[in-house]
Amino acid sequence: MYEADTIAALSTAPGTGAIAVVRISGPATLQLMHAVAPSMLLTPEPREAVFVRLRDADGPVDEGLLTFFPGPHSYTGEDVAEISVHGSPYIQQRLLEALVVAGARLARPGEFTQRAYLNKKLDLSQAEAVADLIASGSRAAHKLALQQLRGGYSKQIDELRDHLVSLSALVELELDFGEEDVQFADRAELDRLLDEIISTCDRLITSFKYGNAVKQGVPVAIVGAPNSGKSTLLNALLQEDRAIVSEVPGTTRDTVEEVINLAGVQFRFIDTAGIRQTQDTVEKLGIERSYKKAAEASIVVLLGDGTILSEGAFLTQADMLRKRIGEGPVIMPVLNKSDLAQARSGKPGRGVLHISAKHGQGLDALRMRFMDHVHALDTRESDIVVTNVRHVEALAKARAALVSAKQGVDQAISGELLATDLRQAQYSLGEITGKITVEDLLGSIFSKFCIGK
Repeated sequence: MYEADTIAALSTAPGTGAIAVVRISGPATLQLMHAVAPSMLLTPEPREAVFVRLRDADGPVDEGLLTFFPGPHSYTGEDVAEISVHGSPYIQQRLLEALVVAGARLARPGEFTQRAYLNKKLDLSQAEAVADLIASGSRAAHKLALQQLRGGYSKQIDELRDHLVSLSALVELELDFGEEDVQFADRAELDRLLDEIISTCDRLITSFKYGNAVKQGVPVAIVGAPNSGKSTLLNALLQEDRAIVSEVPGTTRDTVEEVINLAGVQFRFIDTAGIRQTQDTVEKLGIERSYKKAAEASIVVLLGDGTILSEGAFLTQADMLRKRIGEGPVIMPVLNKSDLAQARSGKPGRGVLHISAKHGQGLDALRMRFMDHVHALDTRESDIVVTNVRHVEALAKARAALVSAKQGVDQAISGELLATDLRQAQYSLGEITGKITVEDLLGSIFSKFCIGK
């Protein structure tokens, strides 16, 4: 087990909430508990909350509940205590200071979870799922983080790596009998297994499109000419007046971003400056930013004024926008102001949606198109989804090494070169769960956690 000094921290953000929780972890946890709660039983019952009177050198601090979790049956694998006190920042500060005086030190960001990883209570991908769970802003993101925390994803990665270890062992065994020209690894079977593992890597890599959209939120850029109703549409989707609505063209000169949840999925809506020909230097900068945001988005709502544009002319604008922003985003052409008498009617099958942002007409159909886009990204064959950029990069490296190994099998290259590719694939997969780690990587991952977790 990983040995360390004893740390203490607030596991909830400092503030004036009704309750705050101070956590302690490390070999001196019991001594620290008695230092701040001297009237407590010598060794409290594990996992049972007990009433305690807390004090420091200056006298009483608070009354609260203390729960002791002896290692290794705790979150970190060490002795852990949680002290629930009143939410006063003054009380929190005095209790933390008393613990430091008694021999603890304040925890660094993510140190509790890092200790859980080092003590093999979690693997690295599960530890990262803890951070994702804390940061989840939607039902879908919460669900994916929980699935990863429960270990199904780690199990699949470990199974892939175990297959590779077995294959490598056979290939490297051949190297020990090189002069006798024997083959322990059947090349046809090896080729089949490599195809299978590459296919699994492909499936996991593809799932990242959906996982990243759910985790980060789906970026939706609303673009179009001035006075087409972009700000009105954003306000209607948000159901609040967030963006300024004006009859004066060019009112929006910078992007306005807001987040909403639709059917448990988070969408990040971006209202952009109106696109038109202008000599105004500031407005030009806003228009360039509009194109940039559109190119970076997952969905682009191209909004037009239905009182002056035909569907044909509007679809031509969509083609021009496509050339400007590239093939990445999905462009959804939407003609606004369908409530006005002069608005032009649409023709079925042309893909243009007619709405009235002012009166809410057609917005349910637009929301449905947003969800259809998310569902189209979800091509997974199981519940396992990759949500982490670091993981998808490691999978891509593993896949490249496996493809190289497969080419080597087809070309009958030496076992030594084949073994090198298989070892590289093992290494890359091991980086995901922490079977292979370096200190810089751990520092980077856990520094993103909040203090007390």
